[in-house]
Amino acid sequence: MKKTIIIILAILLIIGIGIGVYMFYNNTVNKESYQENSENITNDNTRQQNIINEINNTFVPTNTVTVPVTPVEKEVASFSTKLSGDSARLNNISITCNTISGTTIKNGESFSFNSIVGQPSAEKGYQEADVIVDKKVEKGYGGGNCQVSTTIYNTALQVEGLDIIERHPHKKMVTYIEEGKDAAVSYSGGLDLKFTNNTGSDIKIYVSSDNDSVDARIVELD
Repeated sequence: MKKTIIIILAILLIIGIGIGVYMFYNNTVNKESYQENSENITNDNTRQQNIINEINNTFVPTNTVTVPVTPVEKEVASFSTKLSGDSARLNNISITCNTISGTTIKNGESFSFNSIVGQPSAEKGYQEADVIVDKKVEKGYGGGNCQVSTTIYNTALQVEGLDIIERHPHKKMVTYIEEGKDAAVSYSGGLDLKFTNNTGSDIKIYVSSDNDSVDARIVELD
């Protein structure tokens, strides 16, 4: 009987030792696995943070686009003259208006009609129309230009600080403006319309025509 009990106790002891060894081994493996996973997670987090830091510290060049500021235009004067004549005259006036319109005159600079328009010619699209030479009416490619210069001249007269430095009257009265307010121009004859901008601001001239009138505007640029 004793021998049987001793055998049973021995078997139980062996089983207990086996269970203890198994649990110890299992805990050790789990602990090592946990530590390894923790290290892997830590390393992954470290790598991710390093990548984020590298991105944040990396200089990414950007294209800077400078948008030009459009000046504010304030109309300071306008004038119109009644238009008449044949198709050639209307054609010439239209070409000259388009050539001058949009011209900017900076403060302190001068406007010259002939410098902008130049010599009227067939190559530029001008046609022969009535022109006044001395007191006679003849045909010439500049026919109609004097009405444009006259309209601009009367517009400029309204603006304080636009100083007229050259202006010539016709030797024969014209029909589109009262006497004494015309401004004759002739590129080949040396007659020009000039004025200096002493307004303290840059200005721009707009001039246009249709079948009824020639219209000019002067705006101040802010």
